Amino acid sequence: MKLKNKLIYVVGLLIASLFLFASPVQAARTDMVDVSNHNGYMTVANFRDMLNNYGVKSVTTKISEGNYYHDYTSANNIATAQQAGLYINGYHFARYTTLSGAINEADYAATMAKIDGLPVGAVLISDVEAQEQNGLSRATNNANNQAFMNEVAKYGYRSAVYTMSSWLGNKMDVSSGWIASYPYNASDKNWYSNHHSWQWGSTYQFNGSYGNFDVSQNYDDFFTGGQAPQVDPTETINNVVSVKGNKYKAYTTYNNVGKANVGTDVISGSQWKSAGITVINDIPYYVIGVDVLIPQGTTTQKGIVTVNYRSDYGVLAYDGKGDSIGGSNKTFKGGTVWKTTDNLINLPNVGYAYKVANNMYIPIEYAVGSGFKG
Repeated sequence: MKLKNKLIYVVGLLIASLFLFASPVQAARTDMVDVSNHNGYMTVANFRDMLNNYGVKSVTTKISEGNYYHDYTSANNIATAQQAGLYINGYHFARYTTLSGAINEADYAATMAKIDGLPVGAVLISDVEAQEQNGLSRATNNANNQAFMNEVAKYGYRSAVYTMSSWLGNKMDVSSGWIASYPYNASDKNWYSNHHSWQWGSTYQFNGSYGNFDVSQNYDDFFTGGQAPQVDPTETINNVVSVKGNKYKAYTTYNNVGKANVGTDVISGSQWKSAGITVINDIPYYVIGVDVLIPQGTTTQKGIVTVNYRSDYGVLAYDGKGDSIGGSNKTFKGGTVWKTTDNLINLPNVGYAYKVANNMYIPIEYAVGSGFKG
C-alpha cells in the first residue's frame, strides 16, 4: 500500500493551466481505492469524482501502524468518503511478531478507528507485508493474523488479511483476503477471484488528480457491506466547461459583442466555471469572466448538449412552436448527452434552445455551463 503524494493545482480565472490527464490503458475494475497520509486530506469532491466517473464503490483508509503510529488523515478521509456516498473501511500496517503483539496492535488499531469515526461493521484489515513477518514461520504468521482478527471483532469490526501474492502458501495462509499482484496488463483478468479482492495496480491516476493510487477489483460485497454507493443526484448539475484538448493549442476569448479579446487566450485542456450562456449571432458562448466568453465550439461540448439537471429528474423539451412536449422529461434526464447543431433556435415563448431531435428542443437554461444551480 505504497501511495504517493497527490498534487493539487488550483486554476485561477484567466490563468489557464494545462491539465495532463492519464489513466492506465489496460485496466481491471476500480471497485476500491486505498488512501493514506501520502494522499493528503481527501475531499468529498475527490471521492465523488471516483464514484461518478470510475465506478469506485468503497475506500479503505490507513488507520494505524504497529502500536505507535496513527494516520493523521484517517478521520478526514472517513468523513469525506461517507459524505461522497462511498463505503468506508480501514487498514492497519502490521508490525507484530507474537500473539501478544498482534492483540496489542489490534487494540491500538481498533481504538484509533473508533476515535476517527470508522463505523461499526466496517472492515479493519491487517496489512501483513513487513520485514518483521518475513522472518517468521508460516504457522506463526497464521496464528498472529488470526489473533489480530479475533481481537478487532470485539470492537465490532470485520477483518481479513492483506498481503502480496508471493507470500501466499509461503509466509502465511490466507483463505479469503485481499491479495496484491500487479500484472503488466490487467485487462479482462480475474486474478485471486477466490478472495474478497485483488489489488492489481499501485500507480493508477484519476482525472484531476496528479497522484498515484492503489486500486482493487472486488469479487464480493465484503468491502461494501452489501450496500450500493449513494450517488448524489445533484452531481449532474455542472457548470464547469473544458477547452478542447488539442495539444499546446490556445483558443481565443471574446467580449460580450463577439469581438476577439487580446491577451486572454485559454489553453487546451484547461477548465473554467461558466456563469451562463450568451448567444451571439445564434452561436452559444460560455461566460467565464467579466466580458470574457469562449465559444461552445472550442470546448468538449462542441456538437452536443448535456442536460444540466438532477439525475433523478428530467427537463421538458419543446417543439418548434414553443409548446412543451408531454413526457419528454422522462427522456431528457440530468446528465444525459444529446447531439445538436452549432446554431441555436430562438423559440416563441421559450427563447434560445438546442435542437436535439426532429422538432424537439431543450432551452439553454438547462444545458451544462448555463449557470443553473438547481
